[in-house]
Amino acid sequence: MAINSVSSMLPTQSATETKLTPTTPYEAQQSFANTLKDAIKAVNEQQITSDKLTERLINGENVELHEVMIASQKAGITLNATIEVRNKAIEAYQEIMRMSV
Repeated sequence: MAINSVSSMLPTQSATETKLTPTTPYEAQQSFANTLKDAIKAVNEQQITSDKLTERLINGENVELHEVMIASQKAGITLNATIEVRNKAIEAYQEIMRMSV
């Protein structure tokens, strides 16, 4: 199992490398949608990996218990983080809807 450094999780562009032209609302929407899809896809892949390892362990195949437990914990943590982000987004939306204009 490879351990990634924290620096590999940082954005690849610095503030000076970003586009100087303003993005249109459509571009911003597409960028947000793509980012959200990628994040959900990563969570789904973690869940699938955990399920496959658990199934292999149940079937008696050559898989280490600690690998199964680590994959299960990773899947659980990513799912919980996703749920919390969703909850915060819903709370923000509800707060915006309560604002009077």
